[in-house]
Amino acid sequence: MVITLSEADWSGQIPGLDAAARTRALEEGAVLNFSRLAFPLSDTERGLLRTDVAAPGHKNISFDAARGRLAGVQGDAAQQAAVRGLLARYHEAATGFVLGLFPHYRDALEHAPTSLRLFRTETRETSWRKDDSRLHVDAFPSRPNYGRRILRVFTNISPVGEDRVWRVGDNFEAVARQMLPRIRRMWPGEAAVLRALRVTKQRRSAYDHLMLGLHDAMKHDLAYQRECRQETVRFAAGSVWVCFSDQVSHAAMSGQFMMEQTYFLDPEKMAHPELSPLAVLERLSGQPLVAH
Repeated sequence: MVITLSEADWSGQIPGLDAAARTRALEEGAVLNFSRLAFPLSDTERGLLRTDVAAPGHKNISFDAARGRLAGVQGDAAQQAAVRGLLARYHEAATGFVLGLFPHYRDALEHAPTSLRLFRTETRETSWRKDDSRLHVDAFPSRPNYGRRILRVFTNISPVGEDRVWRVGDNFEAVARQMLPRIRRMWPGEAAVLRALRVTKQRRSAYDHLMLGLHDAMKHDLAYQRECRQETVRFAAGSVWVCFSDQVSHAAMSGQFMMEQTYFLDPEKMAHPELSPLAVLERLSGQPLVAH
């Protein structure tokens, strides 16, 4: 479900849709598309929209605002400072926007790094597991998150007016019901072994195992990719869209030049915790999936 809203500003105020309704729609799995909400760039910042600004081996540039750490940039001190300033400014704007949209989450969001994506989506060569042009829900192989929500703010900053094209798939419960029978059970001691081998940073929970299983099962099944319920959505240059990417089935099909801010949210701090992927998977599996 994509809800397009043409009237909004960076304070997060939307005429005709109150905070409770916005929050409910987001938590039910909607993508909120703010079709006229450009993030303004200076001439210097527009000059950074080149693939050679990214350091070799980095598909994204990232900035950790809490620690002031910038990663993935090459170039002289002036270029480094310009990229840092752009990402810091976007982090501040996106945070104000999210808290204006969803005041229920105030004091509950954990800030993840801000990213600048410079490369063209449709020409990137990768394995099927990392192929984000296939419908998937987000899950982290090395960083178990124990049911925390993944809230993301995306902004199309194409300097030539190019759309960012996504496919958006079926609702989370429908996906889970179809894919769960394909996911093997965790082996006894598997989480401890993965942690000891440093494959994961913490022990993988049963929830994280299932989410990775959903991610992989969706991407691996090419018939599902063709035939499942889905729609194509074009996010215009100068637009912003917000969703829980652990819940929304999505695929990035084409486009270049985007900024993105991620936040984590404990499911119990949602307005409607029963809508979280953790709650859905626990209900479908009939067992707790994280230690409470």
